[in-house]
Amino acid sequence: MSNVGDQFLKYSIHKYSSYTPPHVPENILCDEPHDQSSRWSSESNNPPQFLILKLDYPAIIKEITFGKFQKHHICDMKKFNVFGGMSENNMIELCNSGLKCDNAAETFILKHSTNNHQFPCRYIKIMPIQSWGPSYNFSIWYVKLKGNNDPIQVKDALNKFYEYREKLAICLCLKHFRQYHYTEAFEALQRKTKVSLEHPLLSELHEALVVRGDFVASEDLIKESMEKGLLMDYLEKQSYSPKWTQIIPAPDTPKPGIRSGHQMCVDPQTETIYLFGGWDGSKDLADLWSFNIQTNTWTCLNQNTASEGGPSARSCHRMCLDHKRKKLFVLGRFADLSNEKSLLDISLKSDFYVYDTESNKWQIIMDDTASMGGPRLLQHYQMAMDIEKNTIYVFGGKITSFSVNDTRRQEREKLSGLYSYHVPTNTWTLLREDISSSKNDVPKIRSRANHSMLFHWESRQLYIFGGRRGKENVDDMLTYNVDTDELKRLRDDNQEMPASEYTHTATIDVELNEIHVLYGINRERERRSEALKNSLWVYSIKEMKWSCICRREDSSSNHSEPCPRYAMQLVYDHVHRIHYVFGGNSCRNHVLNSRLNDFWSLKLCKLGEADLLRNCQKLIREYCFREKIMDDPVDAVRYLRNELSEAFDHSDPNERIELGLLAASLFKSQEKDFEYYPNFDDSKRFFIRSRVFDSLAQYFPEDMTQPKDDLINLIQLNM
Repeated sequence: MSNVGDQFLKYSIHKYSSYTPPHVPENILCDEPHDQSSRWSSESNNPPQFLILKLDYPAIIKEITFGKFQKHHICDMKKFNVFGGMSENNMIELCNSGLKCDNAAETFILKHSTNNHQFPCRYIKIMPIQSWGPSYNFSIWYVKLKGNNDPIQVKDALNKFYEYREKLAICLCLKHFRQYHYTEAFEALQRKTKVSLEHPLLSELHEALVVRGDFVASEDLIKESMEKGLLMDYLEKQSYSPKWTQIIPAPDTPKPGIRSGHQMCVDPQTETIYLFGGWDGSKDLADLWSFNIQTNTWTCLNQNTASEGGPSARSCHRMCLDHKRKKLFVLGRFADLSNEKSLLDISLKSDFYVYDTESNKWQIIMDDTASMGGPRLLQHYQMAMDIEKNTIYVFGGKITSFSVNDTRRQEREKLSGLYSYHVPTNTWTLLREDISSSKNDVPKIRSRANHSMLFHWESRQLYIFGGRRGKENVDDMLTYNVDTDELKRLRDDNQEMPASEYTHTATIDVELNEIHVLYGINRERERRSEALKNSLWVYSIKEMKWSCICRREDSSSNHSEPCPRYAMQLVYDHVHRIHYVFGGNSCRNHVLNSRLNDFWSLKLCKLGEADLLRNCQKLIREYCFREKIMDDPVDAVRYLRNELSEAFDHSDPNERIELGLLAASLFKSQEKDFEYYPNFDDSKRFFIRSRVFDSLAQYFPEDMTQPKDDLINLIQLNM
């Protein structure tokens, strides 16, 4: 993020809402992580609390770094805002985020450009919102700012920023004059300044809709905008709407039984889903199933894979599919070391199998991957496949091991690093060792368990996020380039993001550059019914932002979507863009850890071009209908039956109700829609049509439209 000329910036403490320790030299925060008193601290934990820093010289500030105490501290800011500006009384928000509860310094990217122009700041205001200790005050241990304070570049940026603000002020005036029908003032200001309020097509729309009341021409302009792609930006930013459908297999056909901890893969080319193993509540399973999406039927390929030369019964394993070569790989399993009676029967060897989906044949690749330079026996790890390079990647997870000292047995929890397995040469390679390892010749990575790892085959990146290290939540997101061995940590400064402590399963859509995550139980150690909280999240790789699509926090009966669960499986057909969910643990009929075998498909739907066009038509025609009621009720009835009715989806119950309410408005007064003016005249029509125009303008890119703010709303009243 740093450009040539960026450097650390000098500042002084300018103002604060509470106190600063008197020993801090010259009011400058010092980087002394071992000194408990070397910090700014608030008097209470009740906002507003703030700390204002004044730079020696104006600068384009790009990063802010917060230092911390030598160990995690309950006074650290769990949530905070950062503001900046050229004066302390006129600042804008630069960052909205929070610190982790640890001792590592954290750096945040600050907003430093608007309208494609960088803007400088002289003052930085840090406003704590919440501390890690609910009843504790706020502390800031050390602050470091980085940016560009080159006088020539700062002056140029400042001049452009002032030009932008002046243009914005003119646009606010133009909007106000036009909205209140001050035509002469609007035209005079536009001639004098030569400032365009909006894109010419939007000006045409305003003329047709607001000035002339030509509703047909208005619809034509919306269609033209759609054809020119001017509304695509709005469509791309729309949130998904989940559409769940329960898959009921064909009658009198077999289907898999209840289970959790199983594995699934989908072959999008043959539209086949494979399911293997799991735990049914009393034993591990060794059955292999396939589901034909086209015929809606399950087929049991192996009732007991071990008898067919395949893996033994298991759960908490991993499975990946090479749909190009039709190979299915299975690795790892859960081994219960707490059962003393069965310890002698437990093998800690990590066996590795491949299944040919065309010949229905199993083959053991190796009986112990560790003996071939690969990982030891793992559980709660992740596996992903690079089909192009015919390589499998395995990362993290708990290493299953124990040592025996006479009759005393000690279990040890160690985490595995990042490995690659090249299928053609049958070779394992350790790419990254866990950071806690004593080996110094291998680049390190923070391993974890219960995480996600997905492969983006176009960018050649592994995406790793979430998980736990012992009792610690790991809430970072990493990318690892499989070709260059480059490891990066991505940061999401969006305030709302999924908690890493949730159990989850994830998929990736490479074409859309999105990661989809289904979260289940609240905490791994809290498997009560009230802890089950399904939530569906989408991560935009392009924008580096999380968004929550839906949440469900109850286990009551609801046949329209799956009940909250954990230890389920989620797979994604990236060709047809459909997810599939099977089984897992739930709370059914108040019985904890009740296992499931229900099967669901999930389609993430967005507003399409046709839907958006119809929404615009509805908006225009609804107002046209209301205006006709005031002018000619008989013509309004005809319009309702024909043009207005055509804009509604009569298969949607909500839209049928909406249309019915519009019909009922024929018998109600419309004066409430025109309450801003005492008489029904042209000014009233103009004002209400302007509101319809504003509603349509929201579908266009922001740089094409008039300002969203209203001049009149910027006026503050002095009481």
